[in-house]
Amino acid sequence: MGFGAPLLLFFAWLRLTPSFRAFVLSLDLRLITGMQAWRWAGLGFLSLYAHGVLPAMFALPAGLGDMAVGFAAPWMILALVRRPEFAASRAFVRWNVLGMLDLAVAVALGTLSASLSTGAPGEITTAPMATLPLLVVPVFLVPLFLMLHTAALMQSRRIARGLGA
Repeated sequence: MGFGAPLLLFFAWLRLTPSFRAFVLSLDLRLITGMQAWRWAGLGFLSLYAHGVLPAMFALPAGLGDMAVGFAAPWMILALVRRPEFAASRAFVRWNVLGMLDLAVAVALGTLSASLSTGAPGEITTAPMATLPLLVVPVFLVPLFLMLHTAALMQSRRIARGLGA
């Protein structure tokens, strides 16, 4: 519920409200791309795995994927600053799609890992992701980053249309 409700509201509002859609299209693309650099914090998942708090099945792909997207963000910004039409490039679109895919895989693996846990004493599960402070990741940060990727892809498509691509 905490993961899906914000996304459902965002996409409904985007679809039903032209002024909100115009607002999303007016956001500074460099800023919303730069916000993805925070995903470098996926290193925290690797640390939690190393300390036996989160299972490898979830922490490794989620952490490494987030770090890859976060690491690439400054290069995406640099390309946008140098050439604003870079936003319409396949590389920019691919980076955003891979960023969204990484988030979807992390949520799916977290859910799968939780459903596969046996409840045995000492078992490492994704249960810490359902309590504060880690709860902020699936119910706030993941939806936010998905919304930012969506906004970037919407702007990319608008720019591509303007370039006649």
